[in-house]
Amino acid sequence: MKYLIQGFIWGLAYVAPIGVQNLFVINTALTKKLKRAIMTAIVVIFFDVTLAMASFYGVGALMEKSAFVQFAVMLIGGLIVVYIGIGLIREALKKNTQMNQKTADVDVPFTKVITSACIVTWFNPQAIIDGTMLLGAFRASLPAAETTKFILGVTGASATWFLSITILISIFHNIFNDTVLKVINGVCGLIIVGYGLKLLLNCIMMFTAGNFI
Repeated sequence: MKYLIQGFIWGLAYVAPIGVQNLFVINTALTKKLKRAIMTAIVVIFFDVTLAMASFYGVGALMEKSAFVQFAVMLIGGLIVVYIGIGLIREALKKNTQMNQKTADVDVPFTKVITSACIVTWFNPQAIIDGTMLLGAFRASLPAAETTKFILGVTGASATWFLSITILISIFHNIFNDTVLKVINGVCGLIIVGYGLKLLLNCIMMFTAGNFI
């Protein structure tokens, strides 16, 4: 039980800071019906948990061993993240758009939701690197027999966090008017674009230094 609780607490500290995943879940909870928002949260949890598992059990170490793989993931991920951010900014700048009304479940194909959730998780190089480094370090400090309990605690924290913020924001979304929602979308978009540009800048630095081969 000790290592299960330890994994849960660490998992909350790992997933709670605002990042691309959180912005994606928050934006969905603000603009979609509760059912769609919860479905989206479950998809995000799935990809977050699989990434945590991969990082914990060492698959993510490939990025540490291959500079080319790291360069390629940062380049592709950076471009896609910038695209997502620009999309949010464009939505925020649209006139006569009522963002505080929950749209119908058929508004966006669920396959697109799955694709977007995958992108903000598995095409997020920083999440892959941080997960590999942090989870790998914790695994090295754990007794071999307790690793399963720890990672189960981490996955439990992921599910608790994303479902909690989804439900709370969906229930209290009426306190947000169109102006507030557009500002949130715009700020989220700017943060995501900035993050993507940072990844692309890292790619340029790697390329000029010849460190991607």
